[in-house]
Amino acid sequence: MSVTISAPMSVPMPPDPAGEAIATDDLLAPLLALLAGRRFVALTGAGCSTESGIPDYRGGGRTGPRNPIQHDAFLRRHEVRQRYWARATVGWARFRSAEPNAAHRALAALEAAGPLVGVITQNVDRLHHRAGSRRVVELHGALAEVLCLRCGAGEDRDAVQARLLQENPGWLETAAEIHLRPDGDSDLPADVVAGFTVVGCRACGGDLKPDVVFFGGNVPERTLAAAWELFEQGDVLLVVGSSLTVYSGFRFVRRARELDLPIAVVNIGPTRGDDLAHTKISASACQVLESLERLLISSSGGSAIRP
Repeated sequence: MSVTISAPMSVPMPPDPAGEAIATDDLLAPLLALLAGRRFVALTGAGCSTESGIPDYRGGGRTGPRNPIQHDAFLRRHEVRQRYWARATVGWARFRSAEPNAAHRALAALEAAGPLVGVITQNVDRLHHRAGSRRVVELHGALAEVLCLRCGAGEDRDAVQARLLQENPGWLETAAEIHLRPDGDSDLPADVVAGFTVVGCRACGGDLKPDVVFFGGNVPERTLAAAWELFEQGDVLLVVGSSLTVYSGFRFVRRARELDLPIAVVNIGPTRGDDLAHTKISASACQVLESLERLLISSSGGSAIRP
């Protein structure tokens, strides 16, 4: 289905007395008009998980990741792998304990009811799966899985964590304050990192890498093909909690515009796709998606799709 809507519309939410944005039904009307009776695909970013306690990279005035792990450097340099695993070992316990929030649950409910085709996510936290979403394409992989760079053997991240802690007794107590990042990493001083022991593959002793796309890396072709297949089944693209700064997500917005498919953006703060969107709502993902679930499903007797 191709739907032409000529003028982009930006809909900032009015603040409540505490300064928080409130997603009222009236102000959600342009978004509801785009989605009602149509099947849509959700493209989600870190802003979808912030209310689960996992911060984003660019919220709160931040301009982007600080000192991120680069793909090529991780492959080539032991000290980069050591820095990653030292910091990730500190951050993992808190990262894995995060629970799906109302936004994740609403997307799962919308998929179960029919209007949502599936989710293309830039997140690596697996919260969409835990909320009950069935069709999820993880553009950047998932931290829950670890691969050997030499033999390709896989290992569960919890198992790797146990081995790391065994080799580095008392490691979690080395950081009095944990500054968690969206990738499960945590900031630690360089002198502390230098004493960390990295574990290797249980099968061959090779270097281990989380099954995620680091900065500078490419989305695997098979993953990208699955994402495009999902994208093509939607009549509308709904962006939730992404600044779209990274091209891996922005490409879908650009393609939707080329195809004249309606684009809706729900994100606090500006995004790279604001000028391409037909409607933009600056409000909490949880607020907006909870309301969408109610308006699209409950008010229609359990189905929001035209026969």
